[in-house]
Amino acid sequence: MPTSEVGLRELNQATGEFQMELVRRHKAAATTVAGLLIATLLLSLVSLFGKNYFRQQNNPPLDIAVRITILILGLGSIAWRRTKFSTMRLKDIGSLQGAHGLLSTLERTTLQIAFLGAAIAAIGFIATLLTGNDFYTYGAGTIAVAVLLYCYPTKSSWNLAIQRFAAKPDNNPAA
Repeated sequence: MPTSEVGLRELNQATGEFQMELVRRHKAAATTVAGLLIATLLLSLVSLFGKNYFRQQNNPPLDIAVRITILILGLGSIAWRRTKFSTMRLKDIGSLQGAHGLLSTLERTTLQIAFLGAAIAAIGFIATLLTGNDFYTYGAGTIAVAVLLYCYPTKSSWNLAIQRFAAKPDNNPAA
């Protein structure tokens, strides 16, 4: 009996440590995404209040390049998330690396997509500075906000992914 109590205590301690890591990583990812969301909104406000100071310059090649870049980054962020969070990939990571590897993948992919959203907002703002057309900031900001909300992590979805895809420890001591 004492060995099973020790094993149970160790299992509870490991579960508690994992839950603390889950909370820490989720909070870091959620805070980063929220900060980038606020930064995107602030860029739109700077564009709104500074439009009288921008010099209007028509630049058709830049217009096309910015629109295509924003489109590619926006659609690419969706494709990136769907690829990185595909069921088969998460099953493989869960079985090879366990819950910690799965948690690391969830955090890393969320941050990558959030930075793509921030890049969209930055490109739009830079195009506004170059052309004086505040539409770039507003249009890119709208797409960036959509990407950031799309990648915003919820703790319940991370818990569900870990419960579903993480490899269960084998209780067979002979193996």
